[in-house]
Amino acid sequence: MATFNVRPDIDAAAAKLSSTLGSKREIQRLPEVLWEGETVEMLATGQYGGGAGLIAMTNLRLIFYKNGIMQQTVEDFPYGKVSSVQWQGGMLLGTLTVYTSGNRADIKSMPKDQGKALADELRRHIAQGTAPGAPAAGPAAAPAPAPGQDIASRLATLDQLRGQGLVSDEEYEQRRGQILDSL
Repeated sequence: MATFNVRPDIDAAAAKLSSTLGSKREIQRLPEVLWEGETVEMLATGQYGGGAGLIAMTNLRLIFYKNGIMQQTVEDFPYGKVSSVQWQGGMLLGTLTVYTSGNRADIKSMPKDQGKALADELRRHIAQGTAPGAPAAGPAAAPAPAPGQDIASRLATLDQLRGQGLVSDEEYEQRRGQILDSL
């Protein structure tokens, strides 16, 4: 697997891809389309809107990114706007369908393992009513508890993010303190 040396969060997500064929340029340039403070949690490849590109699941949104020679395509799906997710897998590839505010986006030709994992993670966060790893209103604000989510599960989720390298030690300590302060 190729080494990208872009950013730790992007490198960790890219290392989990079974193939980066057709998405190397997008991986290298992904920081250009990310918002300040946004971190990448998971990557996948697929086709959307007539082009093959990269699907990035961040702490704030799902992004389809295609950086072609003649044009660049960026379409994002903020988690607060996603109403449901559907995964339909075949032998090797599948289609991820994302429903947002009355719209439907079909991301096709996704490798089965990447697409299913991404769909499962999106579903989990939709069910909890939380964006994946999203900070609250600002970096110093305590994360608001999702309905039915107790302190122990919030701490467990934070531990998982730290174990996956998606949260730095400093950010871990800060968020852990915020959760404990909310008792």
